[in-house]
Amino acid sequence: MGDTALEAVLRRDRAVVMAALVVIAVLAWAYVLWLAATMVMPGSPLPDSGGGDMAGMDMAGMDMGAAMAPGFRPWALGDFAFTFTMWAVMMVGMMTPSVAPMLLLYAGVGRKARADGRPIASTGWFFAGYLAVWVVFSLLATGAQWLLARLALLDPSMATGSAILGGLVLIAAGLYQWTPMKGICLRQCQAPIAFLASRGGFRSAPLGALRLGIDHGAYCLGCCWALMALLFVGGVMNVLWIAGIAILVLLEKTVPTVQLIPRVSGALMAAIGIWIVFQAL
Repeated sequence: MGDTALEAVLRRDRAVVMAALVVIAVLAWAYVLWLAATMVMPGSPLPDSGGGDMAGMDMAGMDMGAAMAPGFRPWALGDFAFTFTMWAVMMVGMMTPSVAPMLLLYAGVGRKARADGRPIASTGWFFAGYLAVWVVFSLLATGAQWLLARLALLDPSMATGSAILGGLVLIAAGLYQWTPMKGICLRQCQAPIAFLASRGGFRSAPLGALRLGIDHGAYCLGCCWALMALLFVGGVMNVLWIAGIAILVLLEKTVPTVQLIPRVSGALMAAIGIWIVFQAL
């Protein structure tokens, strides 16, 4: 295959992967927007599961309401499953754009490797490993939401009802932006080629590619988990807040400023958090 033909094939493969990522992200964001439009808002009481007229009640809607405003009644298993699904889909929507450069690199190298007779595992295995990390995080986030709701620390919009707690979360997230751990993880996310080189390159076996995706996802989680905790400050279903965090994550990973963006944003978070705490005291 000539160089021109190979370049054309590589461009086509990258276009296919990009189109798939766009579809995945759009579907995930559509689900989040639907949830935000149908959720029970503060001040809208939920039915009491212990009594009252249940005739004509949509049970799926009741589960959704309990998950969205769990302080009104204890969670059922369906509420936990619904909330976990919400977190998982939201993480896919937020994190897919930031991992796109790595996946496009993987697709291009994969096509060239096949043309050279040295095939590697498909991009899907790597992406599955990456998403697996965020699925585990979603499970932990669901547990955190359940605990906060049980302690009556969340309002029906799934934002903390305590100004002091919200301020402390902002301070903690801001300080984490300055830590060496944040810097180490962010550098791995900002430089896909360096990440791959440090791990011996791409894998030919599917399980090897899956593990590589898990490794990359773990660095991404180490980079972004504190930012995700801010969802409990602005509201887990506050679409503008979700979008703002997703944009910050994308900028941190793709804009070549090393650690300028996380440190400036971290300083702002900490300052706002301190102001909120002092106002609440």
